[in-house]
Amino acid sequence: MPAPNLFLVYVTDVERATKFYGDLFEIEPVVRTPRYVPFEVAPGVLFALWGGQSDGLTAATPRSSEVGLMVERSTAAVDDVYASWVAKGATVVEEPHDAVFGRTFVVADPDGNLIRVSPLD
Repeated sequence: MPAPNLFLVYVTDVERATKFYGDLFEIEPVVRTPRYVPFEVAPGVLFALWGGQSDGLTAATPRSSEVGLMVERSTAAVDDVYASWVAKGATVVEEPHDAVFGRTFVVADPDGNLIRVSPLD
């Protein structure tokens, strides 16, 4: 059975988003095009920025999904990522707190897309 291997995030400014995600995740894109920039996050798995459908997209557009980063299961690991991302200028949506699944927080990219950090399952 095929598994998902491409995850798209809609952005209004591909260059700005490429810099934001490259700095945040400390990764380089596979290729850069004017409207599509993929990052390989695992062998054969791409996380990509897509600016080809940005008409009507604004930071005020409600977001109902999240990009996730799971880190080792410790409060310190989550808090360390939080401190690093705040220092990089990420917009905090939810401060670090303890949820039923462990320590977590949420930031937003410049377009309002949500990024959650949580412990590994």
